Amino acid sequence: MNPRREPRGGRSSLFDGIEEGGIRAASSYSHEINEHENERALEGLQDRVILLKRLSGDINEEVDTHNRMLDRMGNDMDSSRGFLSGTMDRFKTVFETKSSRRMLTLVASFVGLFLVIYYLTR
Repeated sequence: MNPRREPRGGRSSLFDGIEEGGIRAASSYSHEINEHENERALEGLQDRVILLKRLSGDINEEVDTHNRMLDRMGNDMDSSRGFLSGTMDRFKTVFETKSSRRMLTLVASFVGLFLVIYYLTR
């Protein structure tokens, strides 16, 4: 016997017992396995989509909350700006007259003197 021919004979003997039905059965079995894996992957995707939907909803709520907060802050800043502009107008009228400047200098001097005495006695 030729040693080269034995591997061929071994190969052919491997495939001798396989029938067409056996190949088809294995094919349908692998098809069922693929279907099952696809269903599991689909369920995993559904879970991820639900999670992403919930997360995007939470982000939307957070953005809306921050927008409302920024709107309120903008309104507060506008009212503060109006208040400060009124105060600056009053300061302008006070500084326009010479007697008001003297009065302001006198008051500032007393406040400064009071602070110096306070820190020295402390």
